[in-house]
Amino acid sequence: MSAPELSGLGSLRYLWRQLTSMRTALILLLLLGIAAIPGSLLPQRTQNPMKVREYFTNDPTLAQWLDRFKFFDVYGSPWFSAIYLLLFISLIGCVLPRSWEHAKAIRAKPVLTPKNLDRMDFYRTIDTTSALDSAEAWLKKNRFRIQRNADSISAEKGYSRETGNVLFHLSLIVILIGIALSSSLGMNGSAIVNVGERFINTPTSYDNLTTGRFFSSESLQHFTITADKFVAQYNPITNAPEDYTLSTTISKSVGGSSEKKVLKVNSPLTFGSTRVYLQANGYSPIVTVTDQSGTVVFQGPVPFLPQDANLTSTGAIKVPDAQPQIGFIGSFVPTIDRSSSRGAFSAFPEALDPRLLVSVWEGDLQMDSGIPQSVYRLDTNKMARIGLKEMKLNETYSYGVGTITFNGFTPWVNLQIVRDPGKQYALIGSILAILGLLTSLFTRQRRIWVKVGKKVEIAGLAKNAIDGLESELNDLTDWIERFNEKEIEQERRRK
Repeated sequence: MSAPELSGLGSLRYLWRQLTSMRTALILLLLLGIAAIPGSLLPQRTQNPMKVREYFTNDPTLAQWLDRFKFFDVYGSPWFSAIYLLLFISLIGCVLPRSWEHAKAIRAKPVLTPKNLDRMDFYRTIDTTSALDSAEAWLKKNRFRIQRNADSISAEKGYSRETGNVLFHLSLIVILIGIALSSSLGMNGSAIVNVGERFINTPTSYDNLTTGRFFSSESLQHFTITADKFVAQYNPITNAPEDYTLSTTISKSVGGSSEKKVLKVNSPLTFGSTRVYLQANGYSPIVTVTDQSGTVVFQGPVPFLPQDANLTSTGAIKVPDAQPQIGFIGSFVPTIDRSSSRGAFSAFPEALDPRLLVSVWEGDLQMDSGIPQSVYRLDTNKMARIGLKEMKLNETYSYGVGTITFNGFTPWVNLQIVRDPGKQYALIGSILAILGLLTSLFTRQRRIWVKVGKKVEIAGLAKNAIDGLESELNDLTDWIERFNEKEIEQERRRK
């Protein structure tokens, strides 16, 4: 006999039940973790467009296929969003009805005493017919919920186990809401600021800016930060950093009053819902470049990126206004040292004996090609090297078609600017999830029945066969027996 075909409404109900089952939620959660793997292995267009361009340059065919399936924008892809939304719907459809049923179960009275207690766990009998009063006293003392009938007591305890389980799954929904808010309305950016310079919170001031789908540049907080002084303290024995302190002057509105603030690694600046963190630091060599006629074509600090813990740094100096165009590949060494294997390197992160090593290149900088370039690298494909020099402070090097002078250096700091509107929800959800999980793991749910007839019957039932029920039944039995012995003794004295 074949089963009847489902109607359209019946099919929808069947699909809804399948989607909102806990098994489906677990499968979707696993799929979400697997789907996030490409986002951690491949560069993302919203975070590192230069690396994505390198993929297209090195292997165009593979890059086109990866881009076709949105592997360079995993977290904004339709398939990742579909898994995320299905998981969200599945959890809501699974947890909310379960929460409602649990709320009704908490208010309900314990189940009635079964007819055949001898089928329950740890069944035992006592040769007495008076036990309900003493059993009720013991159960109330041990915080059981009880329902007393004429000849029996039904008691339950441990409903907080299911409460913790429900709380855990509700907290997952709160965490998903927090993540959704952060990914759609939040932003994360960074900017390198030389000491003495000012950062204005506008999109063009960022070196790297990642925004949510529905984030608008108009919602950026209005503030400016001037880096007045940066002090780094290092351990002279281990070279490890001990403290970073950035003294700043901030203004929270255009033309508004300014105030002095100190920024440390674990003490960010707060502007409304936006926080500014001190993330990293380094050095910017200050150079002056002239052309053949002695005209200054470039002057100022150029940030170099640290390559090791002692801040040996590399960078590029590009001079498109020189004729011909000139570029420098440079290394800044705060405290010079040498070895046969490494060459020049820094022995200490503080600038005690600085050097600037430059390799001079002449040719086309390709800055007008329309292809984005990194400010920290020099493309030498259409250039020729014409000089190499290690420079001390205030030293000038002439390379034939111009000169470069190492005037000094200034520290720079990397500011990380974060707006994360869903962070509080994710934090609250995580705390509640941990509390719910602990409650669920360490709470024992069990039922105990006491029935009076020709003799007293006692039995219990522990959910998932959790240990501890036999010990409680032994305590209850001992309590009833002691209570009966006292009653017998009192009755004997009265006679």
